[in-house]
Amino acid sequence: MREKLRRYFVHLSAISAICVLFTGIGYAADNPLPAKYPDEWGVIFGQAMELDPSDFPTEGHNAFTGFDPSRTVYKKGTVFYEGGTAIPCDIIYDRDVTVTMRDGVKIYIDIFRPAGATEKLPAIVCWDPYGKGTPRQPLSEIPSGEGISGLAMFEGPDPGYYCNHGYAIINVDKRGANMSEGNVHYWGMLEAGDGYDLIEWLAKQDWSNGKVGMAGHSWPGISQWFIAAAQPPHLAAIAPWSAHFSDQYRGDVCVGGIPTTAFNKNVTDGLRTTNLVERPYAMVEKYPLMHPYWEDKIAKIENINIPVYSFCGYSDDLEGARELMRLGHSETWLYIGQRGATNDIDLLRFFDRYLKGTENGWETTPKVRLRVMDPASIDQFNRPETGWPLPQTVYRQLFLDSSTGALSTQPVTEPSNARYSTKEGKAAFKITFEEDTELTGYMKLLLWVEADGADDMDVFVAIQKGDAQGNFYRATNGQQRVSLRALDPEKSTSYMPVPSFRKRDLLTKGEIVPVEIAIQPLGMVWYAGEQLLLTVSGRSMGRFPVPTINKGDHIIHTGPQYPSYLQVPVIP
Repeated sequence: MREKLRRYFVHLSAISAICVLFTGIGYAADNPLPAKYPDEWGVIFGQAMELDPSDFPTEGHNAFTGFDPSRTVYKKGTVFYEGGTAIPCDIIYDRDVTVTMRDGVKIYIDIFRPAGATEKLPAIVCWDPYGKGTPRQPLSEIPSGEGISGLAMFEGPDPGYYCNHGYAIINVDKRGANMSEGNVHYWGMLEAGDGYDLIEWLAKQDWSNGKVGMAGHSWPGISQWFIAAAQPPHLAAIAPWSAHFSDQYRGDVCVGGIPTTAFNKNVTDGLRTTNLVERPYAMVEKYPLMHPYWEDKIAKIENINIPVYSFCGYSDDLEGARELMRLGHSETWLYIGQRGATNDIDLLRFFDRYLKGTENGWETTPKVRLRVMDPASIDQFNRPETGWPLPQTVYRQLFLDSSTGALSTQPVTEPSNARYSTKEGKAAFKITFEEDTELTGYMKLLLWVEADGADDMDVFVAIQKGDAQGNFYRATNGQQRVSLRALDPEKSTSYMPVPSFRKRDLLTKGEIVPVEIAIQPLGMVWYAGEQLLLTVSGRSMGRFPVPTINKGDHIIHTGPQYPSYLQVPVIP
């Protein structure tokens, strides 16, 4: 298939001398990053969406505008789509430039840089598998201070903006994406090795000042955790935005030990490639417990030793952000809020400081900035903080009372239990706040549970905010398989349980056990008279369907012997 496509495209453009200059000769890395998975892992790959020369999508996740090694100069004022922003400077566009990885695999990149630059340029890399084809109707989730030109990759920085400020933007078809050789890999040290090689290759180009940064949302953000942890010598700063997780098992395909693969399957099967795509959703069936394959997909955040500006939504990877804050990295900044809450003007100051050496006062930026939401109105509290989780947090326990369906600030004195059918039932508990209360940070739920008719349980939790008019809004959620309740003592904290997922501990008939359930962090205010509603169910209450092992009934025990409680992060 690849050779047919290569022959099909060869008439489109002769490979010019300029492209020869950019052709990689392979980076002889002096670090031990691997170029392939160990054979004994038996990693599963499969075909996704084949490239079809008669059907080139020019927009969306998998934009592909053909294979055409060439150079174009876009003139200032060019508009690429109806209603688009005109580019503010002349831009040199080197398309389908070859870079050779350590194992000989060739990937293709696009390089955008300002024409007529009189100084060496820093580079900003966007790394993902979705397709670098441009120009196209923009779907970028990074807002631009001067509009979006149509030259950005999906979820990447806009060359129309950054070239005008003296940067080269590098759009990458990572290994396996579109015409790049090899199979598409999902993060881990293989992707880190490829990123390492590209960064070191970029630093050697005659237009480069030797400093490389990375930017982007989602996959381009997640990749940064792994690539930066590999410590490429010329990677100078990263900006992982909306990087949903730094641990693929716990954060993506097996949340709470429950196979949660619908989103991963949707992304994997929708990638466009001439080769194969790694299938983590299938690897969950092969390795349902923690395994070296999954350990490879936990970013070694403790190895990151360069400036980091991470933007997270409350549902994004605040565990990775917590690790950065815990390490006390003096050049780490965190912004927490809704997607789109920050913009390129802010990010430009960060990169100017660490990729250009501009003394612009960025260091005085508060280490943590956050927005506290109120879903019932447009109110948002935007404020600086000194750490994450917030140092002033007071963790309070709200005790479940099965007899009344209440959450109580005082321990429950009478024993009772709540039973629900795993097919359609649920248990609900409420508290009405007597004064304005901000909850910002990590919640957890400790339940004493029993399975009637089964030896295991999948438990799903939802937190909602109810306003004074009786309207309820989703706040956050969590889930946990009870047989995998054993915690990892090194990763867990008093506010965030982290299961080890190394062995199953099935239930016996009539056995009552405690299980701690991590709940995604939130930042929200409840006004006096408003309610917090906790719902526990045997069915997923999220966006995607989650098949479960549940059957029979679940029983939640409360009272003095079984003090089930919801722990909440109260900000005084």
